[in-house]
Amino acid sequence: MEEEYTRVINITIIGVISWGLIFIIIRRIFANYSFDFSTRIVSTLHATTAVALATLSIQDWSCPVCPIASTSSLRQMETLAFSLSYMIYDLICSHFDQVISIDNAVHHCVCILGFVAGLFYQKCGSEMVAALWITEISSPFLHLREILKEIGYRDTDLNLAADVCFATIFSLARMVGGPYLVYVTISADNPILIKV
Repeated sequence: MEEEYTRVINITIIGVISWGLIFIIIRRIFANYSFDFSTRIVSTLHATTAVALATLSIQDWSCPVCPIASTSSLRQMETLAFSLSYMIYDLICSHFDQVISIDNAVHHCVCILGFVAGLFYQKCGSEMVAALWITEISSPFLHLREILKEIGYRDTDLNLAADVCFATIFSLARMVGGPYLVYVTISADNPILIKV
C-alpha cells in the first residue's frame, strides 16, 4: 500500500514538472502564437493520453464502470495521478496568462480535490476513470476548433468538421454517459466526497 502511494506521488511530481517543460518547449516552438494556443496544445496532449490510459485501465469491457465502489487498481490510480499532475500544472500555468479566470481556478481546485480524494481512499477507481474518459474524450476537438481559428482556418470546412465532431462527441459522452455514471456513483456505497 505504501509503495502505491509512493508511486502515485512520484507520478504526480514528475508529471507536474514534465507538463511545465512540455509547455515551455511548445511555447518556444510556437512563439508567434498566443499563450492560449500553447496551453491548448498541452491540454490536447493530456486529453489524448488520459483517454488512452483510461481506456487501458478498464477491467471489464462488458461493464466499463465495473467493479463499482471497489478498491482502485494500480493502473487506475496511475491514470488518476497522471491527470492530477496535469490539473496542478494547468492551475499554476493559468496564473501566468494575462487574464486570470476565477471559474477556471475553482474548476481546477475541485478536480484536484476529487483526484486526491480518489487516490487517498483508493476506492471508486472505475467510476473516476470513467468520469475522466467522459470529460476528456471531446477535449481534443474542443481545442482543435480554437487552434484552427488561430492558425487561419476560421470559417472553413475543416473548422466546421471540428465543430461537428466536438458537438457530437461532447453531447453523446456527457448527455448519455454522464447521467448513467452519476447514477451508478451515487447509488453505490462510495465515500461522500466521491459522490459529491
